[in-house]
Amino acid sequence: MNEQNTQPVANRFAGEENTYLRGIRVLEVGDEKIEYCGKTLAGLGADVVKVEPPAGEATRGYGPFYHDIPDANRSLHFWHYNAGKRSVVLDLDSPAGQADFRKLAEVADIILDARPKGYMDARGIGYETLKQSNAGLIYTRVSPFGDDGPWSDFEASDLIHLALSGIALHCGYDPHPSGHYDTPPVAPQMWQTYQIAGEMTVMSILGALGYRLRGGSGQKLDIAVHEAASMNTEQDVASWVFLRQPLLRQTCRHSIPVTIGLNEPQLAITKDGRYQLPYQTYLFGFTKGWDGPVAVLKQFGMQEDLEDEKYQSMAVREKVETQRHVARLVRNLSNRLLFKDNLWLIGQKEGLTWAPVRLPEENIADQHWWEREALSNIHVPEVDETLVFSGSKWRSEQVKWCSEHPAPSLGEHQDAVFADWKASRVVHHLVHRGSRTGQPAVVSKLGKPFALSDVRIIDLSWMLASAGAGRYLAAMGAEVIKVEHETRLDGMRFGRGMCPEGGRAARERATEPMPNPKVTSHNQCGVFMEFNAGKLGISLNLKKERARKIIEELVRDADMIVEGFSPGTMDRMGLGYERLKEINPRIIYVQQSAFGKAGLYGDTRGFGPTAQAISGLSEMSGLPAPYPPAGIGYSYLDWFGAYNMANAMLAALYRRDITGEGCHIDASQVETGLYLTGTTMLDYSANGRHWSRYGNRSPYKKAAPHGIYRVRGEDRWMAIAAFTQDQWLSLVEALGQPEWAKDSRFADLEARLAHQDELDALLGEAIAQDSGYELMQRLQRAGVPAGVCQTAEDRLETDPQLAHRGWMTELTQSEIGTWPIKGHPVAMSESPAYIGGRYDRGGPSLGEDTRYVLSEMLGYDDASIAALSDDGVI
Repeated sequence: MNEQNTQPVANRFAGEENTYLRGIRVLEVGDEKIEYCGKTLAGLGADVVKVEPPAGEATRGYGPFYHDIPDANRSLHFWHYNAGKRSVVLDLDSPAGQADFRKLAEVADIILDARPKGYMDARGIGYETLKQSNAGLIYTRVSPFGDDGPWSDFEASDLIHLALSGIALHCGYDPHPSGHYDTPPVAPQMWQTYQIAGEMTVMSILGALGYRLRGGSGQKLDIAVHEAASMNTEQDVASWVFLRQPLLRQTCRHSIPVTIGLNEPQLAITKDGRYQLPYQTYLFGFTKGWDGPVAVLKQFGMQEDLEDEKYQSMAVREKVETQRHVARLVRNLSNRLLFKDNLWLIGQKEGLTWAPVRLPEENIADQHWWEREALSNIHVPEVDETLVFSGSKWRSEQVKWCSEHPAPSLGEHQDAVFADWKASRVVHHLVHRGSRTGQPAVVSKLGKPFALSDVRIIDLSWMLASAGAGRYLAAMGAEVIKVEHETRLDGMRFGRGMCPEGGRAARERATEPMPNPKVTSHNQCGVFMEFNAGKLGISLNLKKERARKIIEELVRDADMIVEGFSPGTMDRMGLGYERLKEINPRIIYVQQSAFGKAGLYGDTRGFGPTAQAISGLSEMSGLPAPYPPAGIGYSYLDWFGAYNMANAMLAALYRRDITGEGCHIDASQVETGLYLTGTTMLDYSANGRHWSRYGNRSPYKKAAPHGIYRVRGEDRWMAIAAFTQDQWLSLVEALGQPEWAKDSRFADLEARLAHQDELDALLGEAIAQDSGYELMQRLQRAGVPAGVCQTAEDRLETDPQLAHRGWMTELTQSEIGTWPIKGHPVAMSESPAYIGGRYDRGGPSLGEDTRYVLSEMLGYDDASIAALSDDGVI
């Protein structure tokens, strides 16, 4: 090992740095299914040791490669997903290797296992064996579908998961004017389902660490990639559950219920052929409604008739034809400008959530991300060059994110790890208990204790990206108090999935898509109730000084406050971090916005689509040019923003519990997106290569065929992949096409890769009249990775594996009644998460718990509460 690297790594793993997980030891055994999780734990400061077979982990063979030279120590994929880890080589098929693994497992805190079902148990190193000598071990099992159930033996890949989870069917291009889709769904690229599963796995591990710290034992965690990814599709499940509405996919914008129909295009092309996203958020009321776009157009004299008297009427402004007229004028303006003219920044100055559709590597030149340490220069000893890697997932001045060490060469730390791990591991003790200290642990409806039942969180969240975070801590037992007021309602209260007139009985009688009901209540939206499940809800008008004083009273006895306001809002209200820590020195303050508070873009605004466009994720999904970007057909980075924020909350809470110190975390949705762009920035840094779309193919983990193909039925599609020669020959046999195996164009993988167009045409023709599910079963029985592109209806009503894992939970909401909502995709054996939280319910009605919080938590009497109501404070 290079001497230059030795000392810093050794010091770091001895736990001397101020990180979130200092001293925590992790053994990672597995491929792409688990590497994102391990990378994130390493970033949090854990000592993550990758246990590799003698030939190295399979992912060392995935491209792209440094200078395009295939080599186990030059895979940019491996460098990206394994930065900050250490490597040991153990032959787990040998008694000696198994004995060495057991030695490390005896002093490990966490094991990450993504090997095939039964692999570890068959070698005497599975959970049941290892826990006998390490009662505190958190054993984390990641599998494609789960280790039991009707699909547990199915073959999978990222593409197959994207199809079966419903994600792929959200993504692609507008249909032909006839309504027929003449292009397939286009899966988001670069390992997205494994990154979804990785986020949820980290979240559950942090919860399990908190449970162990509070006197609990170790436990086994079980996550299926299919289940985690199936929960990531934003609003399609609620649209089906509440209104029986399927969705239509659209080019680079949200999929939309069939009852609404396609809306106005959002992509705008520039004079030089680039794209931007002047997202017309005035349609949704998120930002400056009418005035923002008109002000931008006026700067260029392209407002046309928008200043006419007729447009002074709100009724005229709200007409669909008016909205389309404004959108067309904005697109016309974009057509007259160059990409470098930064129309998006002009819109941002008018309060609009506009963004450029960047190539991911273009962010390397953006100073904002360097200021926030979202990018990192890392020296790679194998090639003696410093390259650009993804850096911190969020910013904190109090706690270090570890992003300065490269991925290990094969077996690089063999001696160092065994020497270091001979020493006693760092044993963390609970220094500061949560705000509910002294009260007995709360037992969930599942009959076991929650992990975080002593924790109280003040939740000033907004929409999914921040509101969704508190949902997961509530599921682990935290008391989460959501603060709203009718003067500033959470926008998700008016999202899709409205409870229909007649409630669930009316829905169950429906045989066709139901129309969107008239909104008659702030508590009608099923999506809001899902994203805020398990929380308390209080009404506070934060425009009133007295309401802000109540927040201060709540903070005094809270563990954490979280918010999703525009940057600077809390400071203007006198509730910034400096003030909050005066009230409660141990408070954890987590805020999230599109771009983050600190840095060049600290005053800009955005949400999921904005973040996706600027991070590069929108550009990375789609068919090759000349097609435009297809993007991701829902607010993907709102989901990842929620995951990231929840992990920041849990990591900060663990650190607070062992040090007694609070902190401030400034999180950004775009940074989350940068972390998801995989090797693209690294490929540009190392090879000077710009990103180019490759549709549904797989150039880096080589496979052919690898695509999404039409099958029988309206808009029905099937994902099929063949990574090995055996899978190819099994595919040929299962399809009854023996002549394909004899065709020299398809003789081996390299030949098939060179003739993918011809192969795709033959395969598409051969299966076009097949039933998707029958074909999937036939191919899976033959050992071929295959999966139907499932809708929400498919996942809810016919997917046997999701049903087996109990992915939906029936919860009651006080106004709309009992409905199924998505749960938590990780089974935790000793402290299971329950999405209904400690109160066993869906999201709160507006102000539902105001009296309870004021009287029971703060000691207000009836007269005081009445006075607050009279003054418009509550």
